[in-house]
Amino acid sequence: MSSSQKSMQGKICLITGATSGIGKATALGLARMGATVVMVGRDRARSEAVQSEIKARSGNSAVDLLIADLSSQASIRQLVRDFQQRYPQLHVLINNAGVYMLTRKETVDGLEMTFAVNYLAPFLLTNLLLDTLKASAPARIVNVSSDAQNAGYIRMDDLQSRQRYRSMRAYGQSKLALTMFGYELARRLAGTGVTVNSLHPGFVATNIAQNNVPPPLRPVVKFFISLLGMSAQEGAETSLYLASSPDVEGVTGKYYIKCVPRPTVPISYDEALQAQLWEESMKLVHLEEQGPDL
Repeated sequence: MSSSQKSMQGKICLITGATSGIGKATALGLARMGATVVMVGRDRARSEAVQSEIKARSGNSAVDLLIADLSSQASIRQLVRDFQQRYPQLHVLINNAGVYMLTRKETVDGLEMTFAVNYLAPFLLTNLLLDTLKASAPARIVNVSSDAQNAGYIRMDDLQSRQRYRSMRAYGQSKLALTMFGYELARRLAGTGVTVNSLHPGFVATNIAQNNVPPPLRPVVKFFISLLGMSAQEGAETSLYLASSPDVEGVTGKYYIKCVPRPTVPISYDEALQAQLWEESMKLVHLEEQGPDL
């Protein structure tokens, strides 16, 4: 990171999907800046190994770990309780975790896996942490989206892809929904000191889809992805920029590629659709009884 970026000393940062790929590189970068980093991982043994690695490589002992399965709404709610028991403040929330499913699968809550993990999990987690973020202002929310949203669409009559499942369409819809959530939330948080921005990290050589590939083909897929994709460190640059740079202090409701704000597809700016999606999401995560001002 550039020398112009101020230290993150004293800042508490929560990052999902922090045990591999972009998330791990982001956690390491924040730890090197002196932040208190709270990693969220699913597998305890692997997560603890990564936690130890980041502590050693960053020289920062303030690297904490919380275990959660983001495909489960009960687990997300427990994650929030666990975080709030340990920390009174939250200065940066990075919704980084994501999945790419070749075939349609459902979560324990009966929701389509891609939509649930890539969109509904950040929606629920962020809303549950809003009071903490507001109390910690200035604070930042960073959503890791994808340019797959360009081919995405919002099928309000089939958000769960029950009628026809195509992996790329489901992925694109989930990332478009995440970006639209960022725009809507930025408006709702105007004047609170909490900013919301989204980003496309670039085509990064991660293992996001490799677990869905038959084992004999995984080495081949990994080889071609490594040839075509950038490193996780390069992919994490925009996440780190939005989390830490003074250049974006107070900037909200934007979408970034390579640390530069870029426009998204026209449908993403449809405020009526954003509101419709928000209301349906509130029902799907069982927050509707709390009203719009969480």
